[in-house]
Amino acid sequence: METVTGYVEHIVFQNTENGYTVLNLVSGEEEVTCVGIFHGVSEGETLELQGEYTTHPSYGKQFKMVSFQVKPLEDVISVERYLASGAIKGIGAALAARIVRRFQEDTIRIIEEEPERLVEIKGISQRKAMEIAEQAEGKRELRQAMIFLQQYGISQTLAAKIYKAYGQELYGVLKENPYRLADDIQGVGFRIADEIASRIGIHTDSDFRIRSGILYTLVQASLEGHTCLPAELLTQKTSELLGVEPEHIEKHYMDLAIDKKLVIKEAEQCQYIYGSAYYYMELNTAAMLRELDISYDVAEIEIQKRVKRIEQDTGMVLDELQAEAVKEAVTNGLMVITGGPGTGKTTTINTIIRYFELEGMDIFLGAPTGRAAKRMSETTGFEARTIHRMLELNGGVEGNAGFERNEQNPLETDVIIIDEMSMVDISLMYALLKAVAPGTRLILVGDVNQLPSVGAGSVLKDMIESERFHVVRLNKIFRQAAQSDIIVNAHKINRGEEVSLDNKSMDFFFLKRFEANVIISVVIQLIQQKLPKFVDAEPFDIQVLTPMRKGLLGVERLNGILQQYLNPPEKGKEEKEHGDIIFREGDKVMQIKNNYQLEWEIRSKYGLAIDKGMGIFNGDTGIIRGISAYQEIVTVEFDEGRTVEYSFKQLDELELAYAITIHKSQGSEYPAVVIPLLTGPKMLMNRNLLYTAVTRAKKCVTLVGNDVTFQSMIGNVSEQKRYTGLKDRLKE
Repeated sequence: METVTGYVEHIVFQNTENGYTVLNLVSGEEEVTCVGIFHGVSEGETLELQGEYTTHPSYGKQFKMVSFQVKPLEDVISVERYLASGAIKGIGAALAARIVRRFQEDTIRIIEEEPERLVEIKGISQRKAMEIAEQAEGKRELRQAMIFLQQYGISQTLAAKIYKAYGQELYGVLKENPYRLADDIQGVGFRIADEIASRIGIHTDSDFRIRSGILYTLVQASLEGHTCLPAELLTQKTSELLGVEPEHIEKHYMDLAIDKKLVIKEAEQCQYIYGSAYYYMELNTAAMLRELDISYDVAEIEIQKRVKRIEQDTGMVLDELQAEAVKEAVTNGLMVITGGPGTGKTTTINTIIRYFELEGMDIFLGAPTGRAAKRMSETTGFEARTIHRMLELNGGVEGNAGFERNEQNPLETDVIIIDEMSMVDISLMYALLKAVAPGTRLILVGDVNQLPSVGAGSVLKDMIESERFHVVRLNKIFRQAAQSDIIVNAHKINRGEEVSLDNKSMDFFFLKRFEANVIISVVIQLIQQKLPKFVDAEPFDIQVLTPMRKGLLGVERLNGILQQYLNPPEKGKEEKEHGDIIFREGDKVMQIKNNYQLEWEIRSKYGLAIDKGMGIFNGDTGIIRGISAYQEIVTVEFDEGRTVEYSFKQLDELELAYAITIHKSQGSEYPAVVIPLLTGPKMLMNRNLLYTAVTRAKKCVTLVGNDVTFQSMIGNVSEQKRYTGLKDRLKE
């Protein structure tokens, strides 16, 4: 570590959100470019910096600051330079000179301790003197707070967030209950709060810690898809997290319920504990679904006549179940259509659309992801939007989704059809239903055998199992679909039947290999040489789907290897190293969390914005089009040409996507998929996962690996249990 001392001559760039700053520091005869997180620093101030010199590929020598402190202004030249810099609003160069001429070395003390004396200077009224004093005091308080927080190992970025949230109250919050940080400050979870608490000296069995730990355990459970946990399991998980005996945990459930942080419900002789937000989300979702479930009196003969006319006009022929689905859609305010690939869901949707169109009704089509919406548009010939776009996402506050469409401003349409419903989590369903006015028909379409949503809840499955709504299960494989072994084998997998692996198929192949590195070399050969011509697609369009993130055939290892072959380093191709990942221009990447505040735009070929919007979501994939080291920006183009600029600080939200987990592939369709299979945990390697992977492919599925693992997955029906309450709320 080196030390540099000097005064800030010029702030070149400052990000007001995170404090990242580029500044010029005059140190003796030398001018040094310094970079780092500088909160509350102004031009003219004298700083002492600790850090190291680095060489930037574009900007040359820089000093990378690790920590700094503001030095007292020791001479009149430094004081005048500081005041003249504009650090305190209302003081310019001329006024700064007059103040320093009057008070000399005593200037800063006068401003802080006797600001009323500033009225002795021509041009400063009593009011202006007080404003100057307030600004100076604010800066002093910020500095003191930063120094106080840094002694507990809190980074400058987090310290600035804490100061912004609490101001001078932060001292009391940290001494009494640092776990409040996890509730109040975006980006601070239980782990960080717990670390701070241990440094401050809070006891491991303190009530604040245990309550915060219980709530944190429920949040972690929601990330695994649960909206609640059995009390026994919650106690066990919290006990493991905190290292505290179970009896110290159970006594807090009732207190947290009284504080409205938890809801406790009995079901099937078991006590379930919900975080309040998820309980009321499921409860209100159930109430709104029941409200939409009204009957319409339409004569069956009229429906049959209309369907016959549509069949004649379009050349489509419906089977009994499809005709039943159309009838249910016409006579009910709410209905569900479920079925696997090739069972005629698209034909059914198209008939329903045309039926309501002939009635002169307005119809909205939606899907949870951009890819699913695009596919819906292609198969129906009607515009389909993501649910987020339909609800007019406005970014919300601090990362929580906010929608323009809600109960006060509902969607203005007669019919809403949502496809890929298995992907819709409870939060999105709740937001959608708030914007659907009673009297609007809602038709939900999906494959209940797919993996459940990435987000919490099990909406489609719970609705079907509640037996409270009209559900049509399409199960006949149509002749054209029956020619595809992808579809035939997907249904065999779903029924638990053996699948032939003799490779006599035209679109379903199994290449038996038994070592991870051999499997990887086969996967590379398939993507680079064999499959692009076979399915008439680019190597980038062929998707590797793997069950796991970790391990020899996990996402993390595969992406590093595939990147070297599909997008190797080249002269002139910019790169950015972030953690363990190297991002390179031309890389295929995926957004790994919902970010409702990321702005995107669709640009014309001349670079002009022709459409704008907000929100990039978990599972969205795109290509890196540019990396600017100077601006510290990575530009990614997602589906539909949506372009997003990520600051280097936001790169935690992206990962390489040459290989993705099967979970993340939901709702997507690729010309070809390659699935490496060797071994994995029994709970994960199940029928549900295999079925979802196979049904992602449009033209070709190639599995590479151990055929014994493949057959055992077909026989394994032990899905990961999801604890949710929507079914119970619907039955209540």
